[in-house]
Amino acid sequence: MSSEVLSLEDVVPLKEVQATSFEELRPHMAENRPFVVRGLVKDWPLVQAGLQSGKAAREYLLTKARDVPFVVNIGSPEHDGRMFYQHDMSMNTQMGKARLPLVFERIDRVEADDAQQIVYMSSVDIHQFFDGLHEENHVDFGAIKPLESIWIGTKTRVAPHNDFPDNIACVAVGRRRFTLFPPEQFRNLYIGPIDNTPAGRAISMVDLHDPDFETYPRYKEALAAAQTAVLEPGDAIFIPSMWWHEVDGLSPFNAMINYWWRETPQYLGAPQNALNHAIMAIRDLPEDERRHWRDLFDYYVFENGPDVREHIPEHGRGILDPMTPESAGKIRNFLLRMLTNE
Repeated sequence: MSSEVLSLEDVVPLKEVQATSFEELRPHMAENRPFVVRGLVKDWPLVQAGLQSGKAAREYLLTKARDVPFVVNIGSPEHDGRMFYQHDMSMNTQMGKARLPLVFERIDRVEADDAQQIVYMSSVDIHQFFDGLHEENHVDFGAIKPLESIWIGTKTRVAPHNDFPDNIACVAVGRRRFTLFPPEQFRNLYIGPIDNTPAGRAISMVDLHDPDFETYPRYKEALAAAQTAVLEPGDAIFIPSMWWHEVDGLSPFNAMINYWWRETPQYLGAPQNALNHAIMAIRDLPEDERRHWRDLFDYYVFENGPDVREHIPEHGRGILDPMTPESAGKIRNFLLRMLTNE
């Protein structure tokens, strides 16, 4: 790599703010930009256990875990923690199920290895798999009810991906590096398939730690717009909706608790489903038909000006009026019938 080419070491540091509660974070989140909060959850019992050792953190988690199988991904040391595709586009980890004591026995065996096997549990629902973990380790969101998950594993590298909800991620054990890219950089990240993904979200095909700029030349622009930070135990990060982010677990054992939420109504549909359906129904139409459908999407969805409905009697506007739980339910039922009959 030539000296003028950006590397991870050249990436701009993420903004840091001071806060001790979710309410204090809200004014900063209104800017819709990512930031780091040092020490937000430093007093959590899980954080304190992890500061003793990874083993102490695992013992603490075992006291809270339910006696049920956990989904776990296992990968060989040759991947250097990178969870990614193989040459045939299958995943380089194997997924299985095991109870938490058995998973932690595996981590006990490999924690001190220089070439460490991947052992990773992603997005584990805290309320479904643990008793008392939330009560002792959580951020108070007030009236908001976020999806609360824990991520546990050895050293890992999760390629840049994005999520529809807003996200606060709290590093509880170990150290993690977050590298973020603005939503508009998606063309420069060389996104992989959207129907064959490691964890449900499409990922960048570029290795952040060893980018091939001949194959992916626009990735230089993505790096120029990137921001990064290394979080210590007790630190947190706010990742706004649709920001792309790579997450690297840097320690032999890592645990993180994150919160996903949207402040839009829950009855609204998932945009990704609409994109998938549009790819199936519109993308391969003749060009003139695609152009017309693009105009219709602009008119009804993206612009949605008063001329869409003002000429229609108020009692007859149907789903052209602002969405309600009732109209959203009607659309879902209609789509289910249509998709079933296709």
